[in-house]
Amino acid sequence: MSDSDTSSQEGNGLGPGPEEQLLFGEPDPVELHLPEKLHIGESDSDDAITQKLQRQGVRIGKGMIAPRVFWPALIIIVGIVVFSVALPEGTGNVISNIQNWIVTQLGWYYMLVVGLFVGFAIVVGFSKFGKIKLGKDDDEPEFGVMSWFAMLFAAGMGIGLVFYGVAEPLTYATTGPKPGWPGGEIENAQMGMAQTFVHWGLHPWALYAVLGMALAYAIHRRGRPLSIRWALEPLLGNKVKGWAGDVIDIIAIFGTVFGIATSLGLGVQQISAGLKHIGVVGDYDNTFLIILIVIITLLATASVVSGVGAGIKWLSNINLTMAGVLLVTVLVFGPTLFLFQNFVESLGVWLANVLNMTFDIGAYSGKEGAEWNSSWTLFYWGWWISWAPFVGVFIARISRGRTVREFIAGVLLVPSIVGFFWFSVLGGTGIYRQIFGSGDLVDPGEGVV
Repeated sequence: MSDSDTSSQEGNGLGPGPEEQLLFGEPDPVELHLPEKLHIGESDSDDAITQKLQRQGVRIGKGMIAPRVFWPALIIIVGIVVFSVALPEGTGNVISNIQNWIVTQLGWYYMLVVGLFVGFAIVVGFSKFGKIKLGKDDDEPEFGVMSWFAMLFAAGMGIGLVFYGVAEPLTYATTGPKPGWPGGEIENAQMGMAQTFVHWGLHPWALYAVLGMALAYAIHRRGRPLSIRWALEPLLGNKVKGWAGDVIDIIAIFGTVFGIATSLGLGVQQISAGLKHIGVVGDYDNTFLIILIVIITLLATASVVSGVGAGIKWLSNINLTMAGVLLVTVLVFGPTLFLFQNFVESLGVWLANVLNMTFDIGAYSGKEGAEWNSSWTLFYWGWWISWAPFVGVFIARISRGRTVREFIAGVLLVPSIVGFFWFSVLGGTGIYRQIFGSGDLVDPGEGVV
């Protein structure tokens, strides 16, 4: 990089500050920032973007496709889909065996890594690095606070909050408590709320926050393309421009596709069951589920094509508003006093047990504990990790102009607190009805109905 480029960067607010020099060390394995002329702007044409990416060292072909990433990822994904359709039982057995091996051999690693991500995010947020702007020094946030929060929720959790809102805490309180809990319906309900907070609170959002923060810094501060590999550039240097970067992006695409598939599958089950319950449809088959998937995919595609500032923003705002209406309705017409009490008490139980629950792999619970962790905590950690590349890219994209501290606080704390209240209200309503009310939400043989 020439002296003129360096002076230009310092003059436009992109020069590395003292915090960044400490963050990346001296000397940095790569240039901290690109010349302004190589930054990708929203108004750039496809040809201009392609030229800028190529000058940054990105291997990209016609149609803005990176062939060394696109084709291997496509072949792997299509291959798995074809085998799943042609040999569903055999594919299911293979995937099940892989999952069992991961849970048995690497479950401890999953628990450790997720816990470390939470600690790392909190430390960075409170450290001097929190003052670093994710963008130019004079950049202002692109989206207002409420729209930003709405898009965070829509990307990070979405249908899962509705799908598990009642079922998860109620299951823990009744038919599926974690092995090793003291026992008793009331005690299990208290611990179940805290365990739900662990699954849906700081831990998943820490995964999103760390990856999103690294990407936002690379994209908005350093002028890199919107791709997972660039988050690791400070560690790998120019290797991210070669096969190592290609492998990183392929893994990210693979995880994203199947993470979305999990969420889409849960959403379709929720919608179809709801339509059947209110009498819109009768018994349904896979054809009906496929139709729902196609409709949802078309709506999502239309939202994406319209842009972040239009369709995605407005759909997220509508989504948050509807969720808020549902939450307030349940709160007002349900056992209101109990729900507020449940929120406060569950928060206390969570604070008292969060460290233990973070690292409780069930080493002393035997096969029963391993099966419970596989079905719940490790399932969630795998789901959130696979979902993290997609969510990380998205929240990085919408977070230009915010400081690292604002980013961590917004991504880590606010969604967690709102999620806690959501589960306290919906899950608390289900628990109240089961324990103190009609008690008709749990079938002894089938579990939560």
